[in-house]
Amino acid sequence: MSFEQIDWSYKTNIYEVNLRQYSAEGSFAAFANSLPRLKDMGIEILWFMPITPISIEKRKGTLGSYYACSDFFDTNPEFGTIEDFKNLVQQAHELGFKVIIDWVANHTGWDHRWTREHPGYYVRDASGNFTERNGWDDVIDLNYDNPELRTAVIGAMKFWIVNADIDGFRCDMAHLVPLDFWIEARTALDAVKKLFWLAECEEVVYHQAFDATYTWRWMHKTEDFAKHQTDNNGLWDLLTQYDNEFPQDAFRAYFTSNHDENSWNGTEYEKYGAVAKNLAVFCCTWNSLPLIYSGQELPNYKRLKFFDKDPIDWTGNFALHDFYKTLLNLRKQNVALRAGDKNVVTHRVQTNANDKVFSFLRRNSNDEVLVILNLSSEQIDLEIQDPDVKGIFRNVFDNSSSDFNESGIISISQWNFYVFAK
Repeated sequence: MSFEQIDWSYKTNIYEVNLRQYSAEGSFAAFANSLPRLKDMGIEILWFMPITPISIEKRKGTLGSYYACSDFFDTNPEFGTIEDFKNLVQQAHELGFKVIIDWVANHTGWDHRWTREHPGYYVRDASGNFTERNGWDDVIDLNYDNPELRTAVIGAMKFWIVNADIDGFRCDMAHLVPLDFWIEARTALDAVKKLFWLAECEEVVYHQAFDATYTWRWMHKTEDFAKHQTDNNGLWDLLTQYDNEFPQDAFRAYFTSNHDENSWNGTEYEKYGAVAKNLAVFCCTWNSLPLIYSGQELPNYKRLKFFDKDPIDWTGNFALHDFYKTLLNLRKQNVALRAGDKNVVTHRVQTNANDKVFSFLRRNSNDEVLVILNLSSEQIDLEIQDPDVKGIFRNVFDNSSSDFNESGIISISQWNFYVFAK
């Protein structure tokens, strides 16, 4: 890491807000009604998908993509005004939340104000036309070879820090933008306010600028597992690769859903089936920052449209509220679950069912958390065959105790899980 992480970020979590679909109103003001519920659930960082206006030219669907911006200095009128957003940030801060916004630095929409005011900010093709290099026909690429463009983007990012008091950025497709720009931007903006930086990329070198990166390979590997295309050893092999590749203090964001996955590839239940909840437990207890998507606390079984209005079907019954609350509170209270902490030791727990049960122990000084995930359709009498698992542990979900000094055998039903704190 080239930059020092903020103290509070080691045990934090991230909740992605799809504002358009969050309510019938789809506004900043309407979302504020959910703040007390999310606070009770243990959410700490609110990540808002892009809040800027959306281009009209080459717009997809009726409302267009959040990621086709027409002005970096304004809000999408769907959501409300800049003043409305400032009020929401203030309310969130009063409840203890941090607020980060999605920043799309690689491209803009076709009718962004800069296409008229500063056409030199853009990449051009051989004929001098605006162009895009990744197959997204509703956007055009910005040119980071132009020093004036770099200064302008940093100025636009600073606008939201100074005017709305945001706490950081989730940077869209960060690896498509030169790393030296992100280092330049963070150096300039952290001088204004110490921020949290999340990159949508999985490039090790980008940790020179960012606190946290995505775990796309894990997401794909767990999909392979759900489709019987890999096994427990395949999952462990990837986690070992991560440990070898990434800095020990790098934060990794683990998730089972997000806006892209839900809309284009299906809900976590379509992708993972019965193993979805186990994977959610993993995301909250591994060496990671858990990332939760709007509606997962329901749970949400619906694919949300991307370019059109399609509100989440809130029922008033948040069946997974307490599930997430238990896990997120454990993360806050137990130092064994701190992410990127060099004092935390994580290791695979050996059992009599290593092919079916995915188990690990995390330890930081005297604090220990034992996680047991049955990734099979069988009930198992599980024998813990690990000398490091000793003592009395509390099941965090029902407060029952298990004494692993006397017996290392515990029964676990199909697709079930245990999370124990020593």
